[in-house]
Amino acid sequence: MNILIFGPNGSGKGTQGDIAKEKYNLDHIESGAIFRKHIGGGTELGLKAKEYINKGELVPDDITIPMVLDVLSHSKSGWLLDGFPRSLVQGEKLWEALQKDGVKLDYVIEIKLPRDIAKARIMGRRLCANNPNHPNNVGIPVIAPDGDKCRVCGGALTAREDDQDEDAINKRHDIYYDDKTGTMAACNYFKDLKDGGFKYIQLDGEKSINEIKEYLVSQLD
Repeated sequence: MNILIFGPNGSGKGTQGDIAKEKYNLDHIESGAIFRKHIGGGTELGLKAKEYINKGELVPDDITIPMVLDVLSHSKSGWLLDGFPRSLVQGEKLWEALQKDGVKLDYVIEIKLPRDIAKARIMGRRLCANNPNHPNNVGIPVIAPDGDKCRVCGGALTAREDDQDEDAINKRHDIYYDDKTGTMAACNYFKDLKDGGFKYIQLDGEKSINEIKEYLVSQLD
């Protein structure tokens, strides 16, 4: 089972992606995690990627694509791909690579959320040291953290530095919401594929976490 998921930063993509990942026992392949691993390890690719990530800019394809495709090729139980593709070119190259290697894509999931709401959610979110996908957001009462502890497991919480940088958020969203060459263009590319052989699922990111979860579960076989 292989799944591609789209959604702007702040849409709850990690939370909803966990549902599909756990249902099918998938490897969670998240481009940001791949970058952070390389950055933490001080690799040459990591150092190059860090320069772009810190500025909220798109990491060039010649760095991103080889890393992601290599990880996909080593997955044995299937994968949930999150945070890639981020441009139309990346979407086209991903689809070409999957077709060339005979890898079936089973679902494409899109979470829709207005840009202003996504920005507010980003600035309010806090990351749990035990599981960064545990929902904690100081601006949303139903998932507000327990003081400075994770509301789910009690783990320590931190705020990503770039989550508090409005300029960086705007740059990231400029990339995502660009429907000409950016991430939305890639999303629409998959949506418009007539013979892709996968099911396209669209989720309303403005609904509650449980409402989105229930709908997503109803759409997964």
